[in-house]
Amino acid sequence: ISEGIATIVLKRLADAQADGDRIYAVIKAVASSSDGKGLSMTAPSSSGQKRAFNRAYAKAGFSPQTMRLYEAHGTGTVAGDRTELETISSLLREHQVSRPSCVLGSVKTIIGHTKSAAGVMGLIKVALSLYHKVLPPHRNVENPLNPLTAEDSPLYLLKEPSPWLAHPDYPRRAGVSAFGFGGTNFHAVLEEDLGQVKDTALGANTWSHELFVWRASTPEALT
Repeated sequence: ISEGIATIVLKRLADAQADGDRIYAVIKAVASSSDGKGLSMTAPSSSGQKRAFNRAYAKAGFSPQTMRLYEAHGTGTVAGDRTELETISSLLREHQVSRPSCVLGSVKTIIGHTKSAAGVMGLIKVALSLYHKVLPPHRNVENPLNPLTAEDSPLYLLKEPSPWLAHPDYPRRAGVSAFGFGGTNFHAVLEEDLGQVKDTALGANTWSHELFVWRASTPEALT
């Protein structure tokens, strides 16, 4: 990303590995759906959105229960945001996710609605989050919608960046949604790449070592 221009290189994973490319994320699946005839050209449909989600995770071959980050389309409208929130919450609950375990965010709260580039910017944000193993914060939101503040909500917001700790049973995974005019729904499922040697930890070039000191009265207690 340079001077307001974002470039994404898409490549078959095997080709990228063979060429020694730096792989920011692996796209496991992309799916779409259409709401068909609706109330208006911009009215959101939960059933249409969920159809795109189900198709994406069926194609990816794993449950959305394993997702730890969801990048929302985020229309910025009451109806659109509430519909999207209820859709993803319903999907996670259907897969036995009943506690806050998936971080919710939308890059639009930082850069605004960039029209046709909005989905691509969300994809870049998630790819960088996977690469750096950091769960990103959600900025410029003071009053979250009620479904998000419920104790049993599977989604939650972060005010500050958080280390993205790996799950012992599966890689880091995230979903990215983009919805368009006329009831078009798209969802992409991304996963971290485990097949290459990663760069050193973020910031290690300026802070290369960490000192940990423990104190105890006996060697046994220290151990």
